[in-house]
Amino acid sequence: MELTVATIGRARGLRGEVALDVRTDTPERRFVPGAVLQARPGSGTLTVLRTQAASGTWFVVFEGHEDRTAAEALRGLELVVVEDASDEEDAWYPHELAGLRVERLDGSVVGEVIGLEHLPAQDALLVREVEGARTLIPFVRAIVPVVDVAGGRVVIDPPLGLLAADGEVDDDTPGDEV
Repeated sequence: MELTVATIGRARGLRGEVALDVRTDTPERRFVPGAVLQARPGSGTLTVLRTQAASGTWFVVFEGHEDRTAAEALRGLELVVVEDASDEEDAWYPHELAGLRVERLDGSVVGEVIGLEHLPAQDALLVREVEGARTLIPFVRAIVPVVDVAGGRVVIDPPLGLLAADGEVDDDTPGDEV
């Protein structure tokens, strides 16, 4: 399965440096000089010549793209690697989660995982509920206590109102009368 590890952003300076929008937890391993990455769209490869991390941003120079004009031509390309499965506990690749059945704690089926969104606060599972609604479920242990890839399911304990199937939540709390 191809995994996106970064998207190439703007060029910096005149010597071919490009900023990366990093999508990997291990940029120091992925972007070492000599690393060969697939570029998408297209089927070409890019070889890392130099890297620099500054203020939380990774800058890379690729072989053959060592001036600003060549670097600007790379903008928007996705850098991908081929991986099978995550070997970390409590870490999953998006392709491992897609297609898993989503159940409540009582075993009732809520829907199916159709993707993973990388949001600023935390990742979120994109779920297609049985009725067809698309819902983002915060991918935190308190709400998603069980991820069973081998069993083909995730178990959720959502707060009331998170799912479209819950309907409108009546927010009439005692003491709100006017």
